[in-house]
Amino acid sequence: MTVRLSKISLPLKLTFLIFSMVLNCMGLIILQLADANITYGELGLLESFKDLPIAFISLFAVSFINKTGAKKALILALAIVGFCSCLLPFVEVFWFYKLWFAIIGACFAIGKICVFGIIRNNISDEKSLAKTMNSVEASFMIGIFVVNTGFGWLISSPYSEFWKFGFLLIAVLSAITIFLLSKANISEAQPLENKNIFSELSGFTTPAVALFLGVIFCIVFVEQGFNSWLPSFYKNHLKVNSFFALQATSFLSLFSYAGRTVTANIIRRFSLPGYYITCMIFIILLLITIVGLQYFDSEDSRLILFLFPVIGLFLSPLYPVINSRMIAQVDKEKVNLFTSLIVIFSSLGSSVSSIIMAVLFGKQMLNFYPLYILSCVILLFVISLAYFNFAKRKI
Repeated sequence: MTVRLSKISLPLKLTFLIFSMVLNCMGLIILQLADANITYGELGLLESFKDLPIAFISLFAVSFINKTGAKKALILALAIVGFCSCLLPFVEVFWFYKLWFAIIGACFAIGKICVFGIIRNNISDEKSLAKTMNSVEASFMIGIFVVNTGFGWLISSPYSEFWKFGFLLIAVLSAITIFLLSKANISEAQPLENKNIFSELSGFTTPAVALFLGVIFCIVFVEQGFNSWLPSFYKNHLKVNSFFALQATSFLSLFSYAGRTVTANIIRRFSLPGYYITCMIFIILLLITIVGLQYFDSEDSRLILFLFPVIGLFLSPLYPVINSRMIAQVDKEKVNLFTSLIVIFSSLGSSVSSIIMAVLFGKQMLNFYPLYILSCVILLFVISLAYFNFAKRKI
């Protein structure tokens, strides 16, 4: 099973890379459209057009994937993403961004369920799952880096007005990934037949699952505050230009990539709860340092520019580590359904976070940005401790 997984890991990593680029171009679009006199309130709601379709379609996507198979469903999702990326450069109206993100969000819901299902069907041990999921999700962070660096270079060049044509490269990458998937021999679990999805969900109504979903919500809530809004914080509060704001944020994705890659290589040596809690402690310490610099040194201290990206080293392993621990306890036949819950609460965390961030930025309350992130992380820490107390029970 491990040998088979090694042969299909490249298209899985490319899949996450593609979805990362189209989902995390939000920071870039916020910067560009804000300069075009689109309000932060409208931009905050734009994120909901991406996240809410992810939540709504996830449960229905399970039935679709079970009927077509994960491989065919994943290929279809990538084909739609490639087609939409070809359209974006040629459309100027704001409403199209809403439609574009809605379609991308729906495709991501299908894609993520497929990828998690394929991985779970090949690996049962929770530490092996943690290793593989960190490795695959590390490519998600590379996607953030590519978007911020590539588009950052483009918008600062003499060809800045053609920045949207960069999405054509995403379409090409989608075609390559589809080709690799079509050649891959993927083994899939047999889904439960003639079962009502909502009746199956009743099997997940335990305190451990409820707390786990709360943890997932909070992790993505915090991550979204960084990934989409940190460039605007750098530009509007720390007074750096758009190019540097995107490049500084690229370092966040590089540290995040390093965090997931290192975790993938050393996770077998540690207990998952211990590793998770250690990462959380380092995040809190870094945020306390940033808040201290802001309130006791200078609220626009340039040192903050370099401390924020380091947080990615410890924040990025949380999501795959906590997912692998829980998914390892789920029957293979139910993993698609359970993954849909993960996708739903992840998208809700992202959407709620962006709406609140839009309020902070719209009301010019940027000096509270680090303190806001710190309070969210502390809440996540408390919920995580409660989860680990219940997580010993098998689903």
